[in-house]
Amino acid sequence: MRHLLGIEGWRRDELEAVLDRARAHLPGGPDTTHLLRGKVVANLFFEDSTRTRTSFHMAARGLGAGVLDWSPSGSSTSKGETLLDTARNIEATGPVAIVMRHRSSGAPHLVAKHVRCVVINAGDGTHEHPSQALLDAFTLRQRWGSLDGRTVLIVGDILHSRVARSNLWCLKALGARVIVCGPPTLVPPGLEALGAEVTHNLDAVLPQADAVMCLRLQLERMSEAFLPSTREYSRLFGLTTAREERMKAGALVMHPGPINRGLELAPAVADGARSVILEQVSNGVAVRRAILEVCTS
Repeated sequence: MRHLLGIEGWRRDELEAVLDRARAHLPGGPDTTHLLRGKVVANLFFEDSTRTRTSFHMAARGLGAGVLDWSPSGSSTSKGETLLDTARNIEATGPVAIVMRHRSSGAPHLVAKHVRCVVINAGDGTHEHPSQALLDAFTLRQRWGSLDGRTVLIVGDILHSRVARSNLWCLKALGARVIVCGPPTLVPPGLEALGAEVTHNLDAVLPQADAVMCLRLQLERMSEAFLPSTREYSRLFGLTTAREERMKAGALVMHPGPINRGLELAPAVADGARSVILEQVSNGVAVRRAILEVCTS
């Protein structure tokens, strides 16, 4: 694997190879601090991030690498420097990999064509977020052993979610049934052709789900009115404590973060016994170590 730009097109065995490798990077596993010793990983985050940026930083350090954390603030982008010039100049300092998040879909793909080092997509616009899908699948495998025959319900702002797209391809490839649910204005057409089942009635499908993945309403990407109000959205699509009681016994609650508490998830549900949200964050370090190891080996 030269770059990690997306999940679309991956085979099941390729996904499972990375997920299997990630197990070796869980706490208590073998020492991996020699794998990237003497090398540098550059984090180029053109958008704000907490979980992804921090876990890629921790993953690189756990493999023995130095880390260059770059952000637009204080950089030459304020003087008109282009994306490619920024990437080429960072590459010229010698990193083995560039981990990149950008507001424009396809930006990491463009950079990958013009640099020699590895490029890892940490989220591009509304396109993909491959490492998030891998850590979500890893979390479910750790709980279930296999995703075969399981039903994962993805709820919320599907239209603007790069997480939903990557997860749809990843979960389907691993044998899961995927249902997407949201307001008609926030569910793009054509998802059935990708293997998803589509509904706009959360209460009708909620009891079928083995895991419910709630997505953040990405209000910053909405240039027009997609909803009557956030209150109406929460009433119809929020995972409240009353809805949690109607979930299947043992069903899990997930969220890629950040959470709008009280909107997508009731605080008691986000912090409750079903929630694996913090497990997703913890597992993200192991999965991203595996990604860096595989991409740079």
